[in-house]
Amino acid sequence: MKHAFIAALCLLTACTVAQAAGAPFAWPHGAKAAVSLAYDDAIDSQLDNAIPALDRVGLKGSFYLTLANPSLMKRLDEWRAAAAHGHELGNHTLFHLCSASAAGHAWVTPELDLDTMSAARMVAQVRLANTMLHAIDGRTERTFTVPCGDVKAQGVDYIELVKTEFVAVKLGGAGVIPDMDRLDPYAVGVTVPEGVTGAQLIAYVEEAQAEGTMINFTFHGIGGDYITTSKQAHEELLAYLAAHRDVVWTDTFINIMNYVKAQQAARGARR
Repeated sequence: MKHAFIAALCLLTACTVAQAAGAPFAWPHGAKAAVSLAYDDAIDSQLDNAIPALDRVGLKGSFYLTLANPSLMKRLDEWRAAAAHGHELGNHTLFHLCSASAAGHAWVTPELDLDTMSAARMVAQVRLANTMLHAIDGRTERTFTVPCGDVKAQGVDYIELVKTEFVAVKLGGAGVIPDMDRLDPYAVGVTVPEGVTGAQLIAYVEEAQAEGTMINFTFHGIGGDYITTSKQAHEELLAYLAAHRDVVWTDTFINIMNYVKAQQAARGARR
């Protein structure tokens, strides 16, 4: 009898563990998916068009500042106000160095070529960017979006040297995250919209809902500048997200990833 009881208990425990491992990822307030709205480079159309549109519907975005961008200096008070209003200011390095040897990167000038920058100097620049961001918003936790998704400085992966200083890091292109348990918080994929319709953006969100995971949008120009998404398409996406708050959790990337990491730990995620 004793052995039978122990066997039954072990079977019950095994079933419980198996059920927990296969359970859908739990998002706050019963949501089916999460959406991160991010904007790279600290360009004018984000202040002119993206932030006002977000504020009108009560959503928060994550803005990854290239600290050397003249817009930052000229409009510093506006960026500081955005942070005070709940938007995230993230690290996008000082000068936006990318690899000139990568496919399609003929536009990378010699002074901005990551291939000729040592990893040690790149690490120093990333840390200085964090210091500068702290001077703007006073925050100590930060996330990072890697310029162009290029991680090697003179052949060395500099992200490995700085990742512990961030809550999470976004890398190259990807669509909807396929598996939240196996998501590496320091190699999060993003999709970079350009010239798309509102319906196409919403389709990404609906795919994330079907998968029970998340979609990370990384916009650049909104109604202007470059890698442009129209104001109309952007506002149609925001209207959808605002109307579906009960099933889609839209928040800053740092808030989402703090939650994801806590859930992964609780679920015993394998990465």
